[in-house]
Amino acid sequence: MNTTKIQLKRASYAAFASLLNLTALPVISFIILLYLYKQTQENTIDRYHVVLGIKTNLVAAAALFLVCGLMILFGGFYSLWTWVYVLSYFMFVHALFILFATWALTCAWAGEKLKKSFLSK
Repeated sequence: MNTTKIQLKRASYAAFASLLNLTALPVISFIILLYLYKQTQENTIDRYHVVLGIKTNLVAAAALFLVCGLMILFGGFYSLWTWVYVLSYFMFVHALFILFATWALTCAWAGEKLKKSFLSK
């Protein structure tokens, strides 16, 4: 597969936007991911990292909505258990999403897909 510098740069931007969406700029970074998706072509490294970022952030959003739903279901926002749910989610689940996005960013910088870097020596 012939990978150009533009594709590698776009893959890095996509992975970075995914990480930013999980940390500092939630909605703006997701819009950037959607914009980058329109600029990519099928079966390229940049499309891979854009789609990976979109899927990761959609799963993270679903997990966040699930936690919010559990908070409302099991006590509302004024219960002491709310803080247990919030802190547990951010300490364990959201931290794993951030770790995964950081790993994807490192692979994008190297011009690799996750499977290839995970299964290599």
